[in-house]
Amino acid sequence: MADTVSSDSVAQDQLRAFIERIERMEEEKKAIADDIKEIYAEAKGNGFDTKVLRKVVAIRKQDHAERLEQEALLDLYMAALGMQAAPRDSDD
Repeated sequence: MADTVSSDSVAQDQLRAFIERIERMEEEKKAIADDIKEIYAEAKGNGFDTKVLRKVVAIRKQDHAERLEQEALLDLYMAALGMQAAPRDSDD
């Protein structure tokens, strides 16, 4: 019986430790998200379009080949809908 109580106690301690670590990470994540929000607000205050900034950040996360493929598909879809796509430099 003592072994069961001891192993239950260890499992509870491990569970509590995991939960507390997750909670700390969630708090840090929220703090970082708040910091990012402040940066976007500062950029907006300086006249930058935050939607475009977010798009640029998303594009910069992409692999170069993935980005080129998405741009080609966008051009194709816009052409199919009769929308004129802006010409793209082939230097990307």
